[in-house]
Amino acid sequence: MVEAYLPILIFMGVAVGLAVVLLVLGMLLGPRKAYAQKDAPFECGFEAFEDARIKFDVRYYLVAILFIIFDLEIAFLFPWAIVLDEIGMFGLISMAIFLLILIVGFIYEWKKGALEWE
Repeated sequence: MVEAYLPILIFMGVAVGLAVVLLVLGMLLGPRKAYAQKDAPFECGFEAFEDARIKFDVRYYLVAILFIIFDLEIAFLFPWAIVLDEIGMFGLISMAIFLLILIVGFIYEWKKGALEWE
């Protein structure tokens, strides 16, 4: 039984060993020069012009959630498409209900104006 997992254990051992060796080499041989410009906070190459703890517009979060929802939808559609012949009409109807719920949510966000930027 252990023989079946031996290649995986060897691979993991080599990976962990290589990671440790590279980290130690980086700590020992890496530059240690810290200066004010390197430690200064920046925002896309510019000096920070506001506090980092400002409130974001709620539309940012709605668009992020919308992206996650449709990203997960695609993640569900690929395996479903592969086994569609095996699950038959039940799988087709259940996926249609799933997509209908997502479409209703999308229309709701669209009507609320979450996708329009000023």
